[in-house]
Amino acid sequence: MLNRDSLAGGAFLNSFKEALGDEWWSEERIEASMQDMLARRPPNEPVWVFAYGSLIWNPVFHFVESCPAVLDGWRRSFCIRLLAGRGSPEQPGRMMSLAAGGCTQGLALRLDEYTLEPELRMVWRREMVGGAYLPAWAPVRLEDGRSVQAIIFTANPGSAMHEADDTVATVAPLIATAHGLLGSNREYVRLLDAALRHYDIKDAYIQDLAEQLELVTDH
Repeated sequence: MLNRDSLAGGAFLNSFKEALGDEWWSEERIEASMQDMLARRPPNEPVWVFAYGSLIWNPVFHFVESCPAVLDGWRRSFCIRLLAGRGSPEQPGRMMSLAAGGCTQGLALRLDEYTLEPELRMVWRREMVGGAYLPAWAPVRLEDGRSVQAIIFTANPGSAMHEADDTVATVAPLIATAHGLLGSNREYVRLLDAALRHYDIKDAYIQDLAEQLELVTDH
């Protein structure tokens, strides 16, 4: 499983280098991206990260507050071709991102100001290995009524790994057969579906995908 040691030591990042080729991001490029994001941080506001995928059940980074939240204008989408981690060049899977439209329920995770940069660096080393995401600040609505600015990771249509067709019919057979060093792509969907159910989050796209995968064999 992905953990702090594999992120801090570079093992996770390096595991993508061969598969991604020119799309792979170095530690220096990842750091520059994070610092650029912090330079655009809303003044006098804490830093929140919006979790909508594996950050829900395996955040890895440390945070001091968690709250159910809604992000308007974006929906879950398996629109990134996955060549490492839970996929391979021989059997590419699909990685989840956010595509324009709809809304997404997830968790907002607030970082401690005293450990902000090292903990946020964990997030960046995890999400930005190939530039398939576009980080942005966006308003999210917390369950308790607050509205906060949070970091979101959306799909990058300019990435070579971006796939326009994210329909369940297209992605289910790919996800059913893909696997890599972090496990199977199918397992990711199972964990995601379980996490959403745990928090009583309803997402028809994920529910349909999870149900379809039960009908698709992995051989």
